[in-house]
Amino acid sequence: MLRYAVVFFVIAMIAAVFGFGGIAAAAAEFAKILFIIFLVLCAVSLIWGLSKDRG
Repeated sequence: MLRYAVVFFVIAMIAAVFGFGGIAAAAAEFAKILFIIFLVLCAVSLIWGLSKDRG
C-alpha cells in the first residue's frame, strides 16, 4: 500500500511539473489518503504484535 502512495506521489509531481493542476491535486490527495491508511494499519499491526508477545 505504501508503494501505491509513492506511485501516486510521483504522478502528482510529474503532473505538477507539466502544469496539470487538477491531475496533480487529485493524485496528491489520493497518495495522502493511502499513506494515512498505511500509517493506521502499521500502528494496528504494531499494537497487535505487542499484545501477542505478552500473552
